[in-house]
Amino acid sequence: MNAAATPLAPQAAIESGGRRWSRDELLEEAARLGSVLRAQGITVLASLMDNGAAWVIADLAAAQAGIVHVPLPPFFSEQQLRHALSAAGVNGLLTLPALAARWVPGEVAPVQIAGSSWTCVPLRTAPAAIPPGTSKITFTSGTTGTPKGVCLNGRAMHAVAGGLVEALAPLGIQRHLCALPLTVLLENIAGLMAPLRQGATCIVAPLNELGLQGSSKFDAGKFDRAVREHRADSVILLPQMLRAWTGLLTHTGQRAPESLKFVAVGGAAVGRPLIEAARAVGIPAYEGYGLSEGASVQTLNLPGADLPGSAGKPLPHAQLRVSPEGEIEVRGSLFNGYVGEPVEIPDWWPSGDLGEIDPQGFVHIRGRKKNLLITSFGRNVSPEWIETALTSQPAIGQAVLFGEGMSSLCAVIWPLAASIGDDAVQSAVDTVNAGLPDYARVGAWTRAGAPFDADSGFATTNGRPRRDAIWQAHKQSLPQAPGGDTTRCSSMEFHSQLVAQTTEARNGLLGVPIVQGCLRGEVSLPSYLAFLESAYHHVKHTVPLLAACKAALPARLEWLQGALLEYIEEERGHEEWILDDIKACGGDAEAVRQGRPNHAVEVMVAYAYDTIARRNPLGFFGMVYVLEGTSVALALAAADQIQQGLGLPASAFSYLRSHGILDREHTAHFANLMDMIEDPDDQADIVHAARAFYRLYGDVFRSLPLPSPKASGEVA
Repeated sequence: MNAAATPLAPQAAIESGGRRWSRDELLEEAARLGSVLRAQGITVLASLMDNGAAWVIADLAAAQAGIVHVPLPPFFSEQQLRHALSAAGVNGLLTLPALAARWVPGEVAPVQIAGSSWTCVPLRTAPAAIPPGTSKITFTSGTTGTPKGVCLNGRAMHAVAGGLVEALAPLGIQRHLCALPLTVLLENIAGLMAPLRQGATCIVAPLNELGLQGSSKFDAGKFDRAVREHRADSVILLPQMLRAWTGLLTHTGQRAPESLKFVAVGGAAVGRPLIEAARAVGIPAYEGYGLSEGASVQTLNLPGADLPGSAGKPLPHAQLRVSPEGEIEVRGSLFNGYVGEPVEIPDWWPSGDLGEIDPQGFVHIRGRKKNLLITSFGRNVSPEWIETALTSQPAIGQAVLFGEGMSSLCAVIWPLAASIGDDAVQSAVDTVNAGLPDYARVGAWTRAGAPFDADSGFATTNGRPRRDAIWQAHKQSLPQAPGGDTTRCSSMEFHSQLVAQTTEARNGLLGVPIVQGCLRGEVSLPSYLAFLESAYHHVKHTVPLLAACKAALPARLEWLQGALLEYIEEERGHEEWILDDIKACGGDAEAVRQGRPNHAVEVMVAYAYDTIARRNPLGFFGMVYVLEGTSVALALAAADQIQQGLGLPASAFSYLRSHGILDREHTAHFANLMDMIEDPDDQADIVHAARAFYRLYGDVFRSLPLPSPKASGEVA
């Protein structure tokens, strides 16, 4: 058996579709499928499948055959799916025949798995940069919605599965119900690999049969019936699923099924009140913590080692510590790296989560480092801390907190049920505030216009709130915080003024002949290479310019420090993407790296540095506005036209496509920042700089070689 394959205990089995599959039957079916995939030359296999025996067999087959498996979440948007397929260099997609035509209209290969017909779609993607030893790539969407491929090796995944088997052995779990998509790493490792290694039976039913639809629609009644019908010993739930199930049992006066021995809860903060409410109706709920870069679960509360409100103690495979800055760091089961993004894996991996470890060894997670708010009084507040306290109240289903640079905090709240009135929500907020220090209390709140899910656009497909989108949709309805001056919850509407006052300059840029020609499909390879060369020579200055802007901020604008740090973190290394695109086009990337920019680029970059140093550092946001706005308007459409016209591989467009997606997500964040700029002089300087940058960026495009008349009608 391949080293990446999942060890199966002799008594291991799965139940699916009314049939029981023994260990030997699973391994035999997986070996047959692995031979078929190898014969087709597949090296990187993506699967787009619902929970079921076929998914389990495909996962085993890939591991045994040494094929990299890329499980695709069924709730990903088509754009996210296409990004994942391209980024990972997938050359085979396993899915239902009805879905195959979406990807390749030509011939496909029929495959029989677990007695059902499936289709293996051959894909012609460019090979991706995947770290050696990778056996699985799990894609997670962050708050930007752009999936990021985490490359996992068999050793790390086996370490986590083995740690869970050791920790849970005293419970004697024999039947585990897979309640989350198997594409979710938590269920894949803790709900499939670990139980099968321990010798349990995994029930893998279609998600709809368990009451789960998409990424956030959950029918607690349907789920409750499934747990009872399958006599499950254990399940893994997300906090919102536990909250809904607990609410159902509380409302109906029922108790959880007696078969249950252990209910693990993870994926987001849970909070002590929810754990205690669940246990009061017989749900043996225990919170844990993990991260994809650590191959999932790192800590877990257990019977006999339990502290509700904490994330539990480290599991046998994991080690955790807290950095001097308060960031949780882990080691013991670390990943190989990210797809297409070389990264050196340190001995201790910084998780990005803030927290602490108490003297008894219990880990407490306080929130995400990048979400940390700094109020106008200089107090640091983790929004997840307050949000968890709010959603622990029976009246509140979801909450998102704002407060960067504000004199008091404000929140957008979605009640647990539509019938819950504002008075009940206010009472819940008052209860939470009574237990918080004064600087962390919610001074104002508004009722959300829709639940925070992917359908509303207020959350990513894996359920993380899109804070900027929520802010933009609700900022005008957030009231003034009581007992003080107007908070920055109220919109200053400067962003709208910026858009209106720069429209003419923007139209001038969009009307440049080479831009219009590109959008009509009139493109040449020399033009595209020249564009990439120019882009490299100004993009390599993005991080230094952001750092210079941050250093030059006056004391009155210190609240912008956090936003600039986040920009710096997100923009670091993007110039290397451009060099990779140049290589994919057949250009000389090293010559570009060592070369000098043309005059138009030099002038634009020099103007940016001069604006920061000699005029007003906030003027640099005029450049940010122009570059991100132009990217949103042009990048994705231009990439499609250029690729279609020139027949270049997808790997030649990582800069345009990634920025087209990222900058679209950044737009709401940028608008939020601009609406917080109050000083009329600062506003005037940003508008002035934006107009100038539109002209200067237009000159950059005017400096590019136009396609010849002959070339414009060919793949020139």
